[in-house]
This record gives sequence, structure tokens and C-alpha cells, in this order.
Amino acid sequence: MKYVILAGGSGTRLWPFSRNSFPKQFLHFGDGESLLQKTVKRFYPSVKPTDILIVTNQAYFHLVKNQLCAIDPGFEKQIIIEPERKNTAPAICLAVKYLQEVLGVGKEECILVSSSDHIISPEKVFLAALNKAEEMAQKGHHVIFGIRPNKPETGYGYIKAEETEDSAVRKVEQFVEKPDYPTAQKYLLSGEYLWNSGIFLFQIESFLNEIAAFCPAIASCASGSFKEFVSRFSEMPDVSVDCALMERSQNTMVMPLDVSWSDVGSWDSVYDLLDKDKNQNVKVGNVIDIDTKNCLIMGDKRLISTIGLEDLLIIETEDALFIGKKGESQKVKNLVEELKKRNAKEPFDHLTSHRPWGKFTVLEEGTRYKIKRIVVDSGQRLSLQKHYHRSEHWVVVKGTAKVTIGDREQLVHENESVYVPKSEMHRLENPGKVPLELIEVQVGEYVGEDDIVRFDDIYGRADGKNDNPVTASKR
Repeated sequence: MKYVILAGGSGTRLWPFSRNSFPKQFLHFGDGESLLQKTVKRFYPSVKPTDILIVTNQAYFHLVKNQLCAIDPGFEKQIIIEPERKNTAPAICLAVKYLQEVLGVGKEECILVSSSDHIISPEKVFLAALNKAEEMAQKGHHVIFGIRPNKPETGYGYIKAEETEDSAVRKVEQFVEKPDYPTAQKYLLSGEYLWNSGIFLFQIESFLNEIAAFCPAIASCASGSFKEFVSRFSEMPDVSVDCALMERSQNTMVMPLDVSWSDVGSWDSVYDLLDKDKNQNVKVGNVIDIDTKNCLIMGDKRLISTIGLEDLLIIETEDALFIGKKGESQKVKNLVEELKKRNAKEPFDHLTSHRPWGKFTVLEEGTRYKIKRIVVDSGQRLSLQKHYHRSEHWVVVKGTAKVTIGDREQLVHENESVYVPKSEMHRLENPGKVPLELIEVQVGEYVGEDDIVRFDDIYGRADGKNDNPVTASKR
């Protein structure tokens, strides 16, 4: 069996932590291990990295690579990139095509498809169920895992399952979209409905046959070679695998699971997952609370202090503060949409931005200037570049910088500085064994991130074009 993990989503329901440039799958909640890493570790090391394939997009490639290589360097070769964002059905077909043509996987092989940002406990129950699910998939069924609901949840889709002789797996009678609260209560009390986990298992041959039957637009694009499929990816419909196949097939079965499961899709679900103190508060960061009950309080760097609060969600980052009522966090997406209408930058980027070579944090920005803290990882280097509208001053705080300005190279040590004139070709490298930290002061009539012209770049960004999807080993 092969495992396909979808890690290209850009959801913002956990704003202001989750943003377009750093979405939910890369977040952790106090334990230092991201949701993506937890998902991969669910299967590793009981299966080899070569049995796991991670599908993402160009924007998240290096985030995926860095997080997974911290688990096992072998995962670098297991990442494929979508030519553009579509939806789960095209992404899964891309993975299937890659497995067949590039890795030589046979059509009789079964594939488990999982999101990269779900929590399952106990995992051993889920893993034990995979054997039975694989048996059903080998018979031509598509098996989706259903979770027995424990509350009237309005943020999940539901599955109505028919009773069968084999209670371990049932035929799907109906897929239901996210219900309102009274309907969710009715579903819970009936005992006939399961939450749709979005995790499913199928055999390649039956999957492709039914995609051809129910979604010929996808099948047509996938009919040629992998290279041809990639070139036609933009023609693919933007459709989920549920809508394209699972809800239409007569071969879809659901396997009920008695586990604790969450898609971590709201701040209320984060509250449910994390440990609580004697007052039923979840506190992460520098928090002081007095007469505060049933609250989720998550801080970044600042002190958060509360008095006399109850049933609130308080989420603080370097540049944004969210305060909401528990039970209302599904509306965060409405808040984000309103911010986008106002052309706010906060839905898209944090003050700290991650790059293939490291990261930078904007410390302060004003008219004609910007101040950054830059961290370059060991052995990494920025592109050879220039700016038309700004000059830069670099002060090394830690480590040693190898700096190219024009045709001159020099080493800049701690507590030393260097000046990069406007329109001068330059490059920054870290030749050392420890992270290089420096303060950058930009001065000019325009200090936007898009004032950059790249001439050479080891990460393939010099011409501003994305490569075709390939494994990380070729990047």
C-alpha cells in the first residue's frame, strides 16, 4: 500500500496563526511538532519514506521539505508539486499518475489518501483498521473512514451509512454537507450518521475506471503520459474528490472508527484538543489570568493578562489580535474575507516570512525605510540580485556572512557591517556551521518585497517561473 498526503491547502480558519503563506498544516500548538509532521509520523517508521508521497504546491515546497527532512532526509525525494492549485481530485490524480509512470506502481496497488492537518487518537485503532479497508479496496470498493460523532458539530460533512451484515464496513447511503445546529443534533441522536474524515483508500485500477465514468474531464487530461498530464493540468476542473467520485460511485463504503478525530478546522477544535488547567483554560505563551474560565488564550511574544473573562478565544501574534466568543470560531473565515476586501496584508503574510534559505522578520517599517532580522541557515545562500529603489545596510549579529557586492567578495563577522548601494548586484551567504543572523536596514523610495531582480538562484527562482512538478531530488 502507498500513502498520499495532501499538503497544498491554504486555509485561514485558524487566522491569525494560519495565513496564506504559512497555513495550518505547518503550525504546531506548543509541542514543537507541526500537524504535517504528526501526519507523516502516523505512518513512519512502520512504512518506508519511499511508500509515502506528499503532494503540495510551489509556494510550500521548501516548508514541506524542511519539516519532513527533520524526520528523515529520505522524504526530500517524495515530494511532488502541483503545476497550480486546483482541488483534491486533480491532486490525487497527479499522485496516481506519478506513482504509476515514474515509480512503476502497478494498477492493483492500493492507495491511502490523507489530509496533512488532522489529529487522530488513538492512532493504533486507525492503523489497525487499514488492513480491513485494504481488503475491501482490493475488491473494487472505495473506502472512506467515518468518525462516530460525539457532539452536534456544524463544521464537518456527514455520511449516512446503511446497515450491513458486516458492521466493520457499511455501504454509503448519503453524503451530507455541513448542517445547521438543529440538524447536527438530529444526526447525532439518530446514530445513523458519521463525520466524513476525508481520509479514504482505493485501488488504482478501480479509481481510474470510475474517474473515467464520473469525471471524464479529468480522465481525458490524465490519458497521456505524466509529462503530458502536467502540461494539461490547467485544463483540469477545480473539483473535490468527494464531488467528482465518492458521492457518485455505487462502490463507496464507509468504515466507522471509534477514535478521537479532528480536522483542527477552528479555534474551538484547538481548545478541545489541548490540555486545560483547573479553570478549564487552555494557555499557550506568556499568560496571566485572574477569575478567567473556559478560555483559549494563545500568545506569541507579548504578555497576555485577563480578569473576569469566560468562554472567549484570544489569539495574539506579532501583528494581529483576534478575540472571539467560543462557539463562533467558524466565522473566522468571514473575518478574513472582510480583511481581504479592505486590501489588508494580514490574511496573507506574517511579519516572519519563510524562505528556502531561512527566514526574515520585519521589525519595523515606515516611510522610506524597513528594518528586518534575517536568519540564513548553515550552508545556504540568497539569490544574486539587485534592487532599483533601495539600498541596504547589513549588521552581522551572529555567525559569519560571505557577502558579494559587484565583483568583490568579503567575509563579514559579528559586530561588523557592510553597505549595499542601490542597483548594485549583491548576494548573501552563510558559509559557517551555525545560523547566520543579521539586521538589515533598507532605505529608499520603495521598500516592497517585489523590488528584486534575481540573476542566479540555487532554488530556481531567477527567471520567475515555476518548474514542472518533479520530485525534490531534481530541484
